[in-house]
Amino acid sequence: MRLLVTGGSGVLGRALAPVARAAGAELLAPTRRELDLFDPVAVAHATRGVDAVLHLATRIQPLEQLDNPEAWRDNDRLRAEASRVLVDAALCANVATYVQPTVTFVYPREGLVSEDTPITDVSEILRSALTAERETDRFAQSGRRGIVLRLGLLDGPGTGHDAPVRALGATLHVADAARALLAALALPSGIYNVCRDGERVSNRRFTDAAGWHPNK
Repeated sequence: MRLLVTGGSGVLGRALAPVARAAGAELLAPTRRELDLFDPVAVAHATRGVDAVLHLATRIQPLEQLDNPEAWRDNDRLRAEASRVLVDAALCANVATYVQPTVTFVYPREGLVSEDTPITDVSEILRSALTAERETDRFAQSGRRGIVLRLGLLDGPGTGHDAPVRALGATLHVADAARALLAALALPSGIYNVCRDGERVSNRRFTDAAGWHPNK
């Protein structure tokens, strides 16, 4: 399987690469200098001949910047504008699968939640995540597979968190996030929470579909 991975040099991309290659996948992971994700012509060329697109590119800021929307503008563009360009190109190139990780922070802050929990109000810095999810659904509505993985807050190598930050309700080791991205290539279209077992956010839809639980 030939995969186009955006954000290949980021935390998720670095974790995914060895897992995907061990599974026999061929990775195309252009850097920001090699591929302008806001250039429709360049992105159209990059998507030719690939089986799946995994849009991992982000510009995540430290937790202390959560109340500073201006610091997240680049991340917003990658989630919203770049997702639209990638989905347009993937549709034109007859790509079979599109995978978009987002975050579990879009849920209400209290109580047990699942993928069926209504999302009625999100902070300004999370609106682009929902835009990216809608773009993934647009891809799926074409009859192809569009998969959203709402990830818990990552911990582990490269994340800035050596241990889970439990206060935020859903956590995930980066190695399990990489396994989930690979598993997503075989999942039916839809939205899946991916986090540790027993947290406020239910991961049952994912674990039932993927056939495994996060183990770190």
